[in-house]
Parts: sequence; structure tokens; C-alpha cells
Amino acid sequence: MLELRPNCECCDKDLPPDSTEARICTYECTFCKDCVEDVLYNVCPNWDGGFVPRPIRPKTARRPGGI
Repeated sequence: MLELRPNCECCDKDLPPDSTEARICTYECTFCKDCVEDVLYNVCPNWDGGFVPRPIRPKTARRPGGI
């Protein structure tokens, strides 16, 4: 299962499970959208790869019987 880290590794901004501002690299390093675009220029400082939007975990089920 994907590990949803709670904060940006650069600025420490809160990134709750339903945040659309979170970005991850292939190793699940987690940063906020602003840091990825304005500080890191879409290059992970830990692994040199790019970023994609992190999937969200909704607070409520989106379909009957869902988790």
C-alpha cells in the first residue's frame, strides 16, 4: 500500500490524505506542489527523478460498501 506521508519534506506543509497539493516521486518522497514547482524544479533531491500528483484517500466512501 502507498505510504501517505503527512508533510512536505522541504517546507513541512501539512499534506493530509485527501490533499490535492501533494506530489511524490517513484520512491514516495513527498513534497507540496509549490516546492516541486518553485524550489525543486520537478527533480527529486533524493533520487533525481520527477514527480506526479499523489493519489488521494477520500474522507468518505465514494461508492456503497467502499472503504
